[in-house]
Amino acid sequence: MMTFTTSPAPALRLPPDLHLTPEQFELVCAENRDAVLELAADGRVIAMTPTGSETGARNSELLFQLKLFTNRVGGWKVFDSSSGFRLPDGSVVSPDASLVDLDRWQALSTAERRSFAPLCPDLVVELASPSDEGPRGVSALRQKMASYQANGARLGWLLLPYQQAVEVWPASGAPQRLEQIDVLEATPHFPGLQLQLQLAEIWAG
Repeated sequence: MMTFTTSPAPALRLPPDLHLTPEQFELVCAENRDAVLELAADGRVIAMTPTGSETGARNSELLFQLKLFTNRVGGWKVFDSSSGFRLPDGSVVSPDASLVDLDRWQALSTAERRSFAPLCPDLVVELASPSDEGPRGVSALRQKMASYQANGARLGWLLLPYQQAVEVWPASGAPQRLEQIDVLEATPHFPGLQLQLQLAEIWAG
């Protein structure tokens, strides 16, 4: 009987002062497919830690609800947290969940779809972790939300499960904090998108 052994992949180590172009970053990602990375607008590589299991369960529920919506109404593409987008400022980011208008998606070439799609999603959703530290903490995610807004997102939702609150980031202007709500509706902030999130199912984890 043949026995196969595998060696663990070497840890990705990058110099702290390293700055990459989006094209160089794509090559790094191709060589480190198990790593979860993002690229800041200034070329810094940001290593993202895996989510906790509870956050992963919440993200699955979020994607399930978004997919139910798109299956019902059509016209949108749903993307999960493993999908990278190259924003106009040169950063490469992966929202926890996002929607892209189907016409915008179909206007991309095959090569653009297979790489980091060169666009900012229309709707971006981020799920905060219980800690305010690290790339998944609230402070870092607020910076990402501001970046999405500056790069053309039509609507952003920052979900704060441990506070059972949501920050709604419109296309421009200051975010609005919502608390003690059961249903999050996109309609007033996002014309044409008849989307409702059942928050209790997401908070449950």
